[in-house]
This record gives sequence, structure tokens and C-alpha cells, in this order.
Amino acid sequence: MSAPSTWPLPKDGVRFVTPAFMVNKLARHPLTRECYPAAMGFYPEAGSHRMQRNRHDDNLLIYCVEGEGWAETEEWSGRVGTGDMLLLPQGVTHRYEAAADNPWTLYWVHYQGSSTAVFNQYLGYREGREPVTGIGVSPRIIAHFRGLMAAHRTGYSTRAFINAANQLRHLMTETALEMRRAQANRQRSFNLEAVQSFMLENISQQLDLDTLASAANLSRFHFASKYKALTGYSPIKHFLNMKMEHACHLLDSSQLNVKGVAAELGYQDQLYFSRLFTRTVGMSPRAYRSSVRK
Repeated sequence: MSAPSTWPLPKDGVRFVTPAFMVNKLARHPLTRECYPAAMGFYPEAGSHRMQRNRHDDNLLIYCVEGEGWAETEEWSGRVGTGDMLLLPQGVTHRYEAAADNPWTLYWVHYQGSSTAVFNQYLGYREGREPVTGIGVSPRIIAHFRGLMAAHRTGYSTRAFINAANQLRHLMTETALEMRRAQANRQRSFNLEAVQSFMLENISQQLDLDTLASAANLSRFHFASKYKALTGYSPIKHFLNMKMEHACHLLDSSQLNVKGVAAELGYQDQLYFSRLFTRTVGMSPRAYRSSVRK
């Protein structure tokens, strides 16, 4: 694996390398083999911290929560500041260092596994794309890093490392959500939360693309493209998913029959509603109600 830096660790810092025997366990275990931590740490006010790797054998996430630094790959170089997440995948030659006058405070994790490339893609990594994303200082992300590092005082407990591996997965998926939120906030002409609130407020209506685009004050084309870029869904498909999600809630929490649930969501044709529900949820409304009330 790529060794962590030898930066002098202060009393409140953490640097922990997963031992080889545990790495071998994690690489084989069905709950961890897709993605698991190989090393992790916390460097507070890391003055003089620097690292260069011409050979990078695993993957590395660095989260700057205070101060700043600088990083470089073969295709990119730039500042890493407070609230930035730096992703350095396996095989990417790189170097980085803390700023001399305002050194960064970092959480970091090296990780390996059979599906790390998939996780990196989920975090938005593409060749040639800038490896730094500004997500802000998120208490939830910090909590996941701290939960991850809880494994370092357990006497190499296998269960603790299995938990750490799944904390790492949660850290990545939470980071992806924070990246999406940050991207939406940067697109000031498009308020995703306001559009989705409008959808929920009109869940019983049949909203079309023109109505949604008008609510966002955008053309059909720009609205549809921005919405899909931020959510992965077309607006109409996502609105349908919201409707079926609400239908599940009504089937689970109310005494309405299927026709009544359909009417609550703006569908006068019960059979049409049932077909949409089955296509989306994977079972009929009656089968869903039966499954949650057993």
C-alpha cells in the first residue's frame, strides 16, 4: 500500500495503519472486500506536512476542515482550502503540502478493495477532471471520519474493522450527497430544493415539464438538463418517483383503498396508477400493502 506521511504526530493527532493480517481479512470478507480502509488519520494544523508519491498503490481521500494547502497531479495543480475534499485514486502520481502561513487541518483515509473504482466514480472522479471538490465543513462528514478512526483502539478487533469499512462506505455516499448539495448551491440560477419543495407541495397534481421549468424560471431545456445533472433523473421521472414514494406511505399508514390512494395522487384511473406503481416499486399496490402489514 501507499505509506502515509511521516509528519511528526502531535498529541491530538491520529495516524493508524491497518495491519497486513487485517487487510488480508478485509480483502476476503464478503462485507468488506469491495472497499475497506488501509490507513486513516487526523492531522491538526499540520505545519510542514508534505508528501510525494510517484507510485500510488491505493486510493486516498483528504478532507481539509481548516487552513489550506496545495496539491498536484500530472494533469492538475491547485489550492486545497477549508471545506475541500481531495480524491487521489490508485495509480495517480501526486504531491501535496500544507501552506506555510496557514497550514491545513486534515482528516484522511487510504482505502482499497475490488470496487474502489466504482466508489471513486460515484464521488465524481473522471480522468482529466479536477480532483478537488468544495463541499464545505460538514459535521456529518467529520463524524464519519471519527467513526472510521474508532477502529484504532480496539486491539485489532475484526468486528471493529468490519464496522470501519462500512463507515467508509457511508462516508463516501454522504460525501457524494454533500457534493451534490454544494453543486446545487453554486448554480444560483437554479434552486433545486425549492423545485423539489414545489413538487412535494403539488404531489396530488399532474405537473408537466413546462410547469416545473416555469417554477424554476428556466427554459424547458436548461431546466431539464440542470435537474438531471444534479439528481441523475429527468424531472418528470423524479416527480413520478416522489408520487410512488408517497403512495407507499399512504398504503402503509392509512386505511385508503388503492382507488383512494390513486385519487390522492391525482390519478382517476386506478389501473393506470397500479401499472405505474408496479413498474416503479416492483410489486402491485395490494402486494406492497400486504408486505408491510404482515
